[in-house]
Amino acid sequence: MSFAITSSFTPTGDQPQAIEKLVAGVRAGAPHQTLLGVTGSGKTLTMANVIADVKLPTLVISHNKTLAAQLAGEFEEFFPDAAVHYFVSYYDYYQPEAYVPTTDTYIEKETDINEEIDRLRHAATRALLSRKDVIIVASVSCIYGLGSPEEYQAVSLQLKIQSSRPNRTEILRQLVDMRYERNDMDLQRGKFRVRGNMIDIHPVYSLEDIWRIEFSGNTVQRISTLDQLTGKTVNRADALTLFPATHYIAPQKRINEILKTIEQDLDREVRAFLKANKPLEAERLSQRVHFDLEMIRATGYCQGIENYSRYFDQRKPGEPPSTLIDFFKFADQNFLTFIDESHMTLPQLRGMYHGDRARKDTLIEYGFRLSGARDNRPLTFEEFKTRVGQCIYASATPGEYEIEKSKIQNPKSKIIEANVIEQLIRPTGLLDPTITVKPTKNQIDDLLNEIQHCIAKKQRVLVTTLTKRMAEDLAEYLEELKVKAAYLHSDVEIFERLELLRDLRLGVYDVLVGINLLREGLDLPEVALVAILDADKEGFLRSATSLVQVMGRAARHLEGRVIMYADTITGSMKQAMEETKRRRAVQEAYNNKHGITPATIKKAIKEGILAHRQQEIVRANGRSPLPNVNEIPYEELPHLIRDLERQMDLAAKNLEFEKAAALRDQIKIMKEKMRKKTSRRDTFKAIRAAKEDN
Repeated sequence: MSFAITSSFTPTGDQPQAIEKLVAGVRAGAPHQTLLGVTGSGKTLTMANVIADVKLPTLVISHNKTLAAQLAGEFEEFFPDAAVHYFVSYYDYYQPEAYVPTTDTYIEKETDINEEIDRLRHAATRALLSRKDVIIVASVSCIYGLGSPEEYQAVSLQLKIQSSRPNRTEILRQLVDMRYERNDMDLQRGKFRVRGNMIDIHPVYSLEDIWRIEFSGNTVQRISTLDQLTGKTVNRADALTLFPATHYIAPQKRINEILKTIEQDLDREVRAFLKANKPLEAERLSQRVHFDLEMIRATGYCQGIENYSRYFDQRKPGEPPSTLIDFFKFADQNFLTFIDESHMTLPQLRGMYHGDRARKDTLIEYGFRLSGARDNRPLTFEEFKTRVGQCIYASATPGEYEIEKSKIQNPKSKIIEANVIEQLIRPTGLLDPTITVKPTKNQIDDLLNEIQHCIAKKQRVLVTTLTKRMAEDLAEYLEELKVKAAYLHSDVEIFERLELLRDLRLGVYDVLVGINLLREGLDLPEVALVAILDADKEGFLRSATSLVQVMGRAARHLEGRVIMYADTITGSMKQAMEETKRRRAVQEAYNNKHGITPATIKKAIKEGILAHRQQEIVRANGRSPLPNVNEIPYEELPHLIRDLERQMDLAAKNLEFEKAAALRDQIKIMKEKMRKKTSRRDTFKAIRAAKEDN
C-alpha cells in the first residue's frame, strides 16, 4: 500500500491543526466531521495529508465533472504511486426513456457515450478490486447502479504462465462472455484478435497498452504488454487478471433461472393489465419484454439490460442496486469518504432518487417496463448514508446538515457542541477579497472599464450572470470590443470546460463569463476581479452561500476584489459581506501576529486528468486533431468550413465514414457559431444605436 504523499508544500497556517483534528477523529471512529476551509486555504492538501496518515481507500465525491477532474489531477500529483482515478457519468448526451401520457408520446432512451470517461470508470473499478492504495474522485454518478461487484470479479479472467487452465478455447469463450468483441483487423478498446498461437487483448480500461498471450499448445507460455502504436513489448508479467468489458454482466450459470423469473413477473403483470381492462398496455409490455429476453438468450445482452438488474443481481423488490460504493465495500469494508463542497453535493445526492422514481412510475403504469425497472435507480439519501464509510464534509460554506451531524459531546461539560474544524488562514497570507457594491445602471460600461484596468495589469476576470443567454451574449459583446472573452456554462462539454479554464490561466482569454460553474473549487490564481451582475436578484444564484463561493474565486490574488452590481443590499448580500469581513479580521490578526506578508499564489499550469485527452484519443486512432472552434477568428470560419466540407466529401468517397462524421459535426458547430454571431452583431448594433440616440 503506497499512500506516500509527494508535495513541495508543507502544511502551514491552519492546516496542521486541521489535519491533526481530522486524523484524530477518523481514528476515534467519528462517523461525521466538517472542515470549514476558505477558498485558497489548501483544503485539498489537508485532505491529502489525512489520507496519507490514515492510509485508507478513499472516495471523494464532488458535485460537478469539472471540479472532480481538477481534484483528481491534484491527487495524482500528491500520490504518484497510488491508484488515483476519476469516476463520473460517461454520457456526453443523455435523454432518458420516458412517456408523456398527456400527448401519448414515448421518448426512447438516447445517449452519446464518452469513450474516454467510460475507460476511466473501468480503470477505477479495476483498481478497487486489485489494489488497496486507491483514491477515486467521483461525481454523484457514484450512487447510480453499476452492476454487482461480486459478479464483476467472478467472471474476470485469471491467467498464469505455464498454466493450461483455462485453455485457449476456454479463454476465447470467456472473453466473449465478458463482452469483449473479436476483431482481427482493428484492435480497439474492448476488443481482441487471434493470430496463430497468440491472443491480443485491448483491455477496456487501457488507452494504449495491449495484452498479448502466447501459447505452446494449450499452455500459456508468455504474457506481455505491447505498445498499441509500435507493437513493441513494453513489459512481461507472470500473471494477468482481466475484468469484463461492461459493468452489467449476465451470470451465464443462472441465466435460465433468471429469465424464468422475469417471465413469471411478466405473466403476472400482463394478467393484471388485462384484468384492469388495459389490453394495449398488456400487449406493449409482452412484446417488449419477450424481445429483450430473446436478445439476452442469443447474445447475453440487450439494450436497456440495466432495467433487469434486480433479477441479475438476485435482489428483492425495493432492495437498492450495487453502486461504486459497493465496490469499495466489497474490496475493503473500512474506507474513508470526503464530500467536497458539501453544501452543493449533498442536495444533489438527496434529489437524484425522486426524479428517477417519477419517470419510472409512468413507464411502468403504461406498460413500457416491468415493475422491476424501479429497482434500477440511484440510492436514496438514507441508503447512501448507511453505505459510505466515515464522512468528512469539506466546504467554505457548510450547511446545517453537516454542522448538525458533526456535533459531539464535550467530555468535560457533557454539552453537545458543534465540531466544525475551521481552516481560515491561507498559507500565502492572502486575505479574503475586498467587496464593492455599485449601481446596476450602466453596469456593462463600468464592467468594461474595470476589465480594461485588469488587462493592463495582465490580470484575469470572472463575470457571473443569471442565465446562459446572458453569459453568451456578454461574451460575444466583449469579443466585439476586442476583449479576449469566452463563456462557460453547463452546455459546454467537459473537455472544453477544462480547456477554457486552462486557456484563461495561459492568457488565451482575459475574461470568462459564466453562471453557476464559476464557483466552488476553481483554482485560478491569475483572477484578480470577480464581477457579479444583478447581485440583488434574490434566489439560488444570489443566495449568501452562492455569493461567498463566487467571491472566493478572487481570494488567490494579492489584489483580489469583488464588485457586486446592485441597487439594494439584500439579506443574502449582507450575510455574505459580514462573513467575509469576519474572515478577513481573523486572517489579518494571524498575519500581524506572525509577521506574514501576503503574496499571490504561484501555481504551475499543468495538464489535468482530462485536458487534451481528446487529442490523444484522436492520435491513437490515427486521425488528425480537429481545430478548436473558440480559437478560430470569425472572419476565417467561412473559408475553414469550405475546406472541411471538401475533406468530408473526400473521406466519404474513401469510405472513411467515422472521419467524415467527425468533420460533419465540426462543420455544424462552426455554422451554428456563425449564425449566433451574426444575430448578436445585429442586436449589439441596435443597442449601441439606441444609446447614441439617447
